Amino acid sequence: MKRKNVKKLLLNCITLIVFFSFLYSVPVNAIDYKKEAEARKSMEIESNSYHNWPLGPAIGAEAAILMDANTGAILYEKNIHAKLYPASITKLLSTYIAVQECELDEMVTFSEEAVQSIHWWEDANMGVYAGSKLTVEEVLYGILVGSANEAAYAIAEHISGNLEDFSVLMNKTAKELGCNNSNFITPNGIHDDNHYTTAYDMALIAKAFFSNETLTKMSATTRFDVPVTEDQPREGIILTAKSQLHPGKTYAYSSLIGTKTGYTDQSRQTLVSCAEKNGLKLICVILKEEMPAQYTDTIELFDYGFDNFEAVYLNEVDNQYSIDNHFFTTELDLLGSSKTILTLNPNDYIVLPHTLTVENLTSGVSYDDKNETSVATINYYYQKHLLGKINVELATNEQVIFDFGNQNNNLVNIVKKDSGNTIFINVIHLLISFILIVVFFTIIFSIQSLARNRTMSKRRKNKLRKHIMNGNHWDIHKY
Repeated sequence: MKRKNVKKLLLNCITLIVFFSFLYSVPVNAIDYKKEAEARKSMEIESNSYHNWPLGPAIGAEAAILMDANTGAILYEKNIHAKLYPASITKLLSTYIAVQECELDEMVTFSEEAVQSIHWWEDANMGVYAGSKLTVEEVLYGILVGSANEAAYAIAEHISGNLEDFSVLMNKTAKELGCNNSNFITPNGIHDDNHYTTAYDMALIAKAFFSNETLTKMSATTRFDVPVTEDQPREGIILTAKSQLHPGKTYAYSSLIGTKTGYTDQSRQTLVSCAEKNGLKLICVILKEEMPAQYTDTIELFDYGFDNFEAVYLNEVDNQYSIDNHFFTTELDLLGSSKTILTLNPNDYIVLPHTLTVENLTSGVSYDDKNETSVATINYYYQKHLLGKINVELATNEQVIFDFGNQNNNLVNIVKKDSGNTIFINVIHLLISFILIVVFFTIIFSIQSLARNRTMSKRRKNKLRKHIMNGNHWDIHKY
């Protein structure tokens, strides 16, 4: 009987302990994140205010952007310049820096500081021992597939020696990519109040990231087995991607070419993804969303972009292209049959919604983004929003062959390339025009000289007449 009472007492004590543990584990003023996300659907979507622009979806993310990866055109924008916490999508910048600074076969040593820099039960990690050595390539797979925080720490030490100097390099690189509202402190995105970015800045970073084939391939990888070597003795390290957009996952997106997830209590769910379809390569950034809406938001935005926009190559649709200041005109032979010296890059395009045509756009010439072959850039805008850039380039791949013995040779024998819009100059006609101009001004000068001589002759006659009338003696040789 006494034994039963003891058991009953122990059971009651355990029940009370569990009850009070649960009671004190729940904050009195717990935040309803789902409710907050639902309320954010009523926030302004700036791109929906563009006249005659396709209406984008209302989503629960605090900030979101859909950008064309090749042109930088913004198709959808919601609160894109708000400063928010990025969490692990920070690793896109860290790995981008790594491929700029390192060879893939370089060896990276995991220091004690790197291995002990994380909470092993809370933070994503590779699980390698201090002193282990992996190639840069293996470390990058660890960061992009397994989101390994100590691996990001190790690559930062490998490149800059310490986190502080790597932070300086991160911010310098971000600035070079056009980011003006970001500040990066950690290489892995572990929370720091002073570590923040914007949806727009992350899209610019992603634009650079997804322009690299190696990084794109890594971000599309769903599993990576860390090899066992003399420098990395631990067995069975298998890394798997967390994103549910990958093939075979719950929210698999068939056109996906890469993705990176992020989460901290402060940042909530963050996600950067890239997809390619119908000639468009789109980047989607989601900041501060709740599971699993970061995936559904991304799918909605990708579908919105691919369904409502298209890549337009001007040499196919704008046969009479002319710049506003009439600097040059499509297929206009300035002085007759001639040699092509400038051409619009046939691979450049603008992104156009189905609701607009090229005639709805304005354009301007810029000389700021010149390279070895480009002499200028034509920027296309809709209501001051950039939709794409077309490079004006030197047509250096055509040879000029002039046969002076060929009387029928107007200028040159060339093989014309199908390069779209071009600018022509005919050297022979140019010289003829120059000669005609010289002759014209010579005739004008001669006429003026004759008129001047005639006037002086009249003056002499008048002067002579006055002398005769006044009865003055005169010397005929003076006149």
